[in-house]
Amino acid sequence: MTAPRDDLSRRDFIRGTASATLAGVTGTASAMTPAKPKPGDKTRVVLVRHKDVLDKGGRPDAKITQQMLDDGILALLGEQEIQAAWRRLIRPDDVVGIKSNVWGRLPTPAAVEQALSRRVREAGVAQHNIAIDDRRVLRNPVFKRSTALINARPMRTHHWSGLGGCIKNYVMFVPTPWAYHGGFCSPLGKIWHLPLVKGKTRLNVLVLLTPLFHGIGPHHYDPRHIWPYRGLLLSKDPVAIDTIGRQIIKAYRRQHFGEDRPFKPPTRHIEAADQQHKIGTSDPAKIELVKLGWTDGVLI
Repeated sequence: MTAPRDDLSRRDFIRGTASATLAGVTGTASAMTPAKPKPGDKTRVVLVRHKDVLDKGGRPDAKITQQMLDDGILALLGEQEIQAAWRRLIRPDDVVGIKSNVWGRLPTPAAVEQALSRRVREAGVAQHNIAIDDRRVLRNPVFKRSTALINARPMRTHHWSGLGGCIKNYVMFVPTPWAYHGGFCSPLGKIWHLPLVKGKTRLNVLVLLTPLFHGIGPHHYDPRHIWPYRGLLLSKDPVAIDTIGRQIIKAYRRQHFGEDRPFKPPTRHIEAADQQHKIGTSDPAKIELVKLGWTDGVLI
């Protein structure tokens, strides 16, 4: 059965934007019909932006958010129909945990959580086999018996890791998160090898609707240090997606401060996740970036 599409068509969403940019690949591919990944291809990360996704209060529009995620999934997997794409990610007999982030100043938006949950249900997963959680994942019965995970959180500067992204979002899968703060959080990649999560992550979504690009102290938040980037990143690779997110934040910091300003502390956990823990790639030359939608201020 074909799910109803929003009034704002996919063609209208993409019309007038740049074609997909495939870094390091000869030629270009249309954002409407991206090529399916082949063995040996670079790790694909998709950036989707829409200028109208935020209202005047900075809140995401649920309908546009759903469409952005749908178009990102289609581009990520090289599919034409959203149902076919999700059938490649999720089976009807899966038990699915959607790992969110509840940090009060910049949580995973409900519009993102519900858009993902909706598509998981449409893929045939029973409601009782789906859960959205963050700090209670070790006690959540769905997460404890999960066969599939979806990882979704906003990117922000972070007191212990320099940046908090998809790699760090799994820190709640251990009972002592503070034990992973050493070496600028370089041990974070170990968590991805634990039995509770290893091999289960089907999709990573890094929310860049209003990222926090500068902070001081463990609980710092200043609305002057967020900006309406209006973007979402999607990938199967948590290291690649954090690498691209870092490039975007770094570019905006250069624009805002008028100089290259290093992250404090340095974001060493991203390279460590690649080089030490082998959970993805942090080498931009090995990442294929596909860009869809609004191009103003794209920064990458």
